[in-house]
Amino acid sequence: MKHVFSSCLALLFSALAAAQTIQSPDGKLALQVSLLDSIPHYQLSYGGKTIIQPSKLGLTLVNAPSLRTGFALKDQQTASKNEPWNPVMGEQKTILNHYNELAITLSQPAQQRDMIIRFRLFNDGLGFRYEFPQQKNLNYFVIQEEESQFALNGDQKAWWIAGDYDTEEYSYTTSNLSEVPALFDKSYDGNASQTIIPMGLQTPLMMKSAEGIYMNIHEAALIGYAAMNLELDPKNFSLKSHLTPDAQGRKGYIQTPFNTPWRTIVVADKAEKILASKLILNLNEPSALTHTDWIKPVKYVGVWWQMFCPGQGSWNYADIDNVHLGKTDYKKLTPNKTHAANNANVKKYIDFAAKHGFDGVLVEGWNEGWEDWFGKSKEFVFDFVTPYPDFDAKMLTDYARSKGVRIIMHHETSAAATNYERWLDTAFRFMVNHGYNAVKTGYVGNIIPRGEHHYSQWMIDHYNRVIQKAAGYKIMVNSHESVHPTGLHRTWPNAIAAEAARGTEFETFGGNNPDHTTILPFTRLMGGPMDYTPGIFQTKLDYYQPGDTRYVKTTLVKQLALYVTMYSPLQMAADIIDNYDRFPDAFQFIKDVAVDWDETRILSAEPGDYITMARKAKGKEEWFVGGITDENPRQTSIDFSFLDSDDYYVATIYEDGKTAHYIHNPQQYHIYKVLVNKKSTLKQALAASGGVAISLKKATAAELKSLKKLRSK
Repeated sequence: MKHVFSSCLALLFSALAAAQTIQSPDGKLALQVSLLDSIPHYQLSYGGKTIIQPSKLGLTLVNAPSLRTGFALKDQQTASKNEPWNPVMGEQKTILNHYNELAITLSQPAQQRDMIIRFRLFNDGLGFRYEFPQQKNLNYFVIQEEESQFALNGDQKAWWIAGDYDTEEYSYTTSNLSEVPALFDKSYDGNASQTIIPMGLQTPLMMKSAEGIYMNIHEAALIGYAAMNLELDPKNFSLKSHLTPDAQGRKGYIQTPFNTPWRTIVVADKAEKILASKLILNLNEPSALTHTDWIKPVKYVGVWWQMFCPGQGSWNYADIDNVHLGKTDYKKLTPNKTHAANNANVKKYIDFAAKHGFDGVLVEGWNEGWEDWFGKSKEFVFDFVTPYPDFDAKMLTDYARSKGVRIIMHHETSAAATNYERWLDTAFRFMVNHGYNAVKTGYVGNIIPRGEHHYSQWMIDHYNRVIQKAAGYKIMVNSHESVHPTGLHRTWPNAIAAEAARGTEFETFGGNNPDHTTILPFTRLMGGPMDYTPGIFQTKLDYYQPGDTRYVKTTLVKQLALYVTMYSPLQMAADIIDNYDRFPDAFQFIKDVAVDWDETRILSAEPGDYITMARKAKGKEEWFVGGITDENPRQTSIDFSFLDSDDYYVATIYEDGKTAHYIHNPQQYHIYKVLVNKKSTLKQALAASGGVAISLKKATAAELKSLKKLRSK
């Protein structure tokens, strides 16, 4: 017994001796890294309490010994950084990159291989990645699976969507992790391309412990690697990385030297701090572009929403079901008279954009090939340069230029990534020659080459090649049906926005739940800006076709507030433009609101319930406030202490009407003006799935005399 006790004590001392510890700059987070039975583990504490229990790290390989066990500590290095930097566009003019770092070099004596695990501990969380130096016995390897574990300290409330290799376009489920098995099969609906992962959860995954600690797990700097989902062990409250395979079932082909993406854990004691985190951005490399003056924020309208509204328009020019691109003569076909991307309609949108100060007009369905591609797995559907007979690209370019407006290109690839890459240079030259400087890409359907998934290593490389190729032509990219963003817009700021979640279009497919936009900032938007396409004023579709029961599950005012709560430097006024002429006073907020910011303050937030935030316009003494709620009406308190000085500001307040309701009375609103300063507080009622939107500009002498000062409501 004495011998056994001595052996156990020796093992314990050995493990403790191998443990390395660092703290966050503010001392609230503590990381411990150790080798237990020759397996690397990490443990994370917040405020002295363990939030990630000892969790294993490593990878398994195909036809090679794993990178999971048999390790010895070879070296360790620590470092610190405290450096501000300025994004090209963003929610803050200046971001502080402040962390303490621990890099441990692990050797496998039996295989004569080395692996580095680098940890960066910020005040708001942890990032870690695997690094593989070039070495004799590890030049090339194939990943079977990454085995990064996140062993939670108990059951967590989670806001989650089902794991999938091909889509994130699902409604969120709110439940404890222990409840996921019972809810999983009912948590998702159909999609144009989907591959469900049993007991898989997608990242960013938002969670909250019983003690009130918020945690968000995601990844940063996804380059040359497959996207990560999480496998859930609901009995032990543990999560493990699950990479997207390629057509052969392999998870990654690696040539050293190589660094994996960062695995990120954002931690806070308040929900507002989660939204304020810039950890994911900080883990990406600085801009790869020397000159970025051509990258500008964009507010736009578009020939788009009418194609989702019954009887209002279509993408296709003719109603035929067999098209051979380059051989089918569209000039001999009979137009269907519903094609929306026609000269007259596009000119109408250009005129509207010019009149109201918008930067661009997106036009979808302008090019040949839309008639028969969906669901057919055709590779050569579009060439991205051949317009329909009723779309005169040169004339419309010249007309838009004369009005001070740019047309935004649309490239639906039909998920044929190989075809798109063949046409990229030709398509981008066409754009440059016609004055287009921004493109919306799309990947609807199953990926070609067949068998690949939207989030496999091959497709991640494809998305990044498109962004980098576009940068060479000074083109900004807004990608749809692509992978979840991971902060790469720091490195490639021409990646101006992405979809990668269930956006407004789903309001016509089956609807987005009222809590959807109170969850997205805590999940999808953690990785980067989203082209959510807000601004729908005509929320009930029976306006277009009597008997249609579909509707957008928000009030009109909540649609205004989304321009503040859903960050993007690319913001669309998405409704059919005729509807804005019906509500010109409410439309004024969309015209006024900025899309690039110097400062952001999160005033109040709880995932799935409500968000209220204030943002200061880039280079201006103007602030905008947006507040939204879920299906529950509630009251929010807005403290104006964020204002710059004791000067009075004119607050133009757009609020839900007294009987507004997202189902029964969505278009009722009230607008009024009042004077506020940094000492003012507003108690504001929000309707069910409603909101509040406020613009704030410094008061003139005349306004100081004519307007009343705010009295708490």
